Amino acid sequence: MNDAHTHPTHGHDQLSRVLGIVFGLAVVVGGIIGSGIMRAPGVVALGIHSVPMTLLFWAVGGGVALLTAMPLVEAGASIPKAGGSYPIATRAFGPATGFMTGWLTWLQLTASNAFISVVFGEYVHRLGLATALPTSVLAVGLIAATAAINLTGTRISGASQSVASAIKGGAFLLVAAVLFMSPRAPAGFHAAAIHPIATGAAAVSAIIMAIRVIYQTYAGWDAAIYFSEEVNSPNRNVARATFMGIGLVTVVYLLVNAALFHVLTPDQVAGSQLAVGDAIKVSLGAVGNTAVTAIGAISLAAIVNLQIMAASRVTFRMAADGVLPRFLARVAKGGAPRLSVAVVGLVSALFAGSGSYESIVRIYAPWSIGSILMICLSGVWLRYKEPGLERPFRTPLFPALSLFAALIQAALIAVVVIDDPASGFWSAVVTVAPLPLYLYFTRGRRALPPPSDRT
Repeated sequence: MNDAHTHPTHGHDQLSRVLGIVFGLAVVVGGIIGSGIMRAPGVVALGIHSVPMTLLFWAVGGGVALLTAMPLVEAGASIPKAGGSYPIATRAFGPATGFMTGWLTWLQLTASNAFISVVFGEYVHRLGLATALPTSVLAVGLIAATAAINLTGTRISGASQSVASAIKGGAFLLVAAVLFMSPRAPAGFHAAAIHPIATGAAAVSAIIMAIRVIYQTYAGWDAAIYFSEEVNSPNRNVARATFMGIGLVTVVYLLVNAALFHVLTPDQVAGSQLAVGDAIKVSLGAVGNTAVTAIGAISLAAIVNLQIMAASRVTFRMAADGVLPRFLARVAKGGAPRLSVAVVGLVSALFAGSGSYESIVRIYAPWSIGSILMICLSGVWLRYKEPGLERPFRTPLFPALSLFAALIQAALIAVVVIDDPASGFWSAVVTVAPLPLYLYFTRGRRALPPPSDRT
């Protein structure tokens, strides 16, 4: 995972550059692949009833992710700082915009950690394990365990993510192999009459939903830029990890979908809440359901581990920049920003234990898309604002491709807000709510030096 001749560096507010391309690839693959691929085919099949067209849509989804990643890679390689979109937005549009971007990214990660952990607890119960414990207790236990791993140091937490991503990716490939060797499901399996083919406006709505679900199932490909201060040669490895990771995930998704339709017809898949699980039951019976549940639990645990690691880097970088208390930027000998990890773990656990994450999860869709939109816009603006900035990777067909990527994100935000205006309103409220905290933490502080003077 580490380059042989890399010498780790330590400092009060300096992370250790001890992670390699394997880790970068692992966080991209691990950040994308989750339980969504098990559920998404059932939604997609409601809108797209042709197997070739379904596979084409999944391939196009990977292509769109790849194109959208190009502005992100340009900005991330040019500004190799931890914290995802926060340092990029700060460099382009100033500390106030950066603060709001970092706040929303951090809140999204901690709230989704709680949600994912609770679902993990439900999966554990489905396996017949720890049934006497409430799912909230299991969720808090998972958060505590993954936070403890992240407290040990960067090398160990990085290795844990690399191993977890390898297991997860291998498990889905194994599932695809089992399905390809399975017989076709009987004709009476999930009668098509339950989900008749939609027509007119309903059909258009179903296709739009299919596109949204495919897009969401590819989400997470921006994971590598959260660790730009810790990955060796970020000017090269951020790009390599992101593009290779998206490519690998696209192949996995196409294989899983092709294998799924080897067993079930689109009508049998349509509306299924766990299509992959339904398909594998045809081959393995009840054992298949247990296997899919176990894979789902492992996938969820790996994502929680990754998101605690990523969210703590957002906290660290914001604190190091002085827009949060500076003690949160302290780095332990092993390279971990332990206080930041502890804060992320504590807040995630509080969300999980109280159930308060539910209200945030309902409104954070625009933020997750908005983070990518912000990077696309930042990349465009920085080309004009800082033409001399070193850019190891340049987005081709600039600015057309960057603007195209930005328009895709803006359109997705519009669709989400139109679909649920109330959630869109509260999403906007939460966006600006922490500005008084920003003003408080930066009061009386000398202005930050110009971005071009900071590394």
